[in-house]
Amino acid sequence: MKMTVSKNRKAYYQYDIIEEIEAGIKLTGAEVKSIRDHRVDIKHSYARIIDGEAYLINTHINPYKESSDEYYNPKRDRKLLLKKKELKSLKKKIESKGVTLVPLKIYFKRGWAKVRLGVARGKTKKDKRDTLKRKVTEREMDRERKKYI
Repeated sequence: MKMTVSKNRKAYYQYDIIEEIEAGIKLTGAEVKSIRDHRVDIKHSYARIIDGEAYLINTHINPYKESSDEYYNPKRDRKLLLKKKELKSLKKKIESKGVTLVPLKIYFKRGWAKVRLGVARGKTKKDKRDTLKRKVTEREMDRERKKYI
């Protein structure tokens, strides 16, 4: 059973998602408790492969209120847990121009914190406008269909 904690809704607007991958996150106990309290923000975060290991960068996890760690850094880089084969294929994909790794959502799966990463290519202004137009027309069509049901 999955329990979604945080979604990056802007990612689908700003990027064209090519592929999605699930990865574990290496966290401290207090961070896990803070995530369970929905005190996490992935709006401005991204993932990078550095020295053969994947990291989640710029993810803000608020300090757990009952934690005694006074030197806690809420925006520290967190290691992503992926298999070597997955890392190699990801590295190949993001080496092409204009492709990046974007976290789409953080959730718990069987008690473990996971992140859904998207291999994404940035959209242009025209692509963003086309996406909005398509959403508006689909919404209007749904409204019209409901009238006749």
